[in-house]
Amino acid sequence: MVTCNMSNTVGRQSEGHSRAVSRRVDLHHLSLHIHERSHPGALPSVLLVHGLASNARLWDGAADALVELGYHVIAVDQRGHGQSDKPDEGYDMQTVADDLASLITALQLDRPVVAGQSWGGNVVIELANRHPHLVRGVCAVDGGLIQLRDRFNNWESCASVLAPPALAGTPFTRFEAMIRSAYRGWPETAVHGTLANMEVLIDGTIRPWLSRERHMQVLRGLWEHQPQTIIPKLSRPVLFTPADSESQHTVTKREDYARAAHHRHVRVEWFSPAHHDLHAQYPERWAGVLHTHISGGFLA
Repeated sequence: MVTCNMSNTVGRQSEGHSRAVSRRVDLHHLSLHIHERSHPGALPSVLLVHGLASNARLWDGAADALVELGYHVIAVDQRGHGQSDKPDEGYDMQTVADDLASLITALQLDRPVVAGQSWGGNVVIELANRHPHLVRGVCAVDGGLIQLRDRFNNWESCASVLAPPALAGTPFTRFEAMIRSAYRGWPETAVHGTLANMEVLIDGTIRPWLSRERHMQVLRGLWEHQPQTIIPKLSRPVLFTPADSESQHTVTKREDYARAAHHRHVRVEWFSPAHHDLHAQYPERWAGVLHTHISGGFLA
């Protein structure tokens, strides 16, 4: 049994999205930080899971849109990320999926729909595989089928190519200017959500909430994951919302999702053209797609 100690039960409203309450949920093995938006409706809860080196705040726009549609929404900082605990181990796919199962149990959620982006998409696929009784269905946002071993024959080459950039020590003002330039025309929720990936130090410089060492552990867990062998065996419905771009990997990516779509419990809704963080780029549109598949009965 999972015991739950709600730190800051009343919580605090998160800057930039006044309807969200920020608090920590203490599990047996660690404490996870969540942003919760309540709605007294009959629709199911939605749990939102971020990608590698990201944080719960990147879901702000989509979460607000889902609340407007009548959902109870929880966005979580996964272990090592944001304001959640940062243990030195436990970043394999099975453990992080079990973290979500413990959170669902602790919050007494009645089979939520769980959506995850990128690495988080793979995590929610693993959650549906290991704990199908806890979810109605899952949605993977430009993720869920990531198999890094298809691109990298060995871990060393993967680690060399995909290691994180060295951003620690960058002045916050410079980092903000970089993000605003890269995300020109995006919603402010996307900009603030991306800035929240970093801790701002007293000297005005930034440091990623996810340390380099833990980042590489997460990446190793993703490299070892083989979700395309899991999809056919799932007993819960899966909605994929991938981003279409001019990337050299788009052809292979389309083939992967086309194969997955042959299964009766899988649906695919492309966003084209779109950025990898499409949930932040088009929050209302993405929320509307999820709502359509819930209200239509596929994820109900």
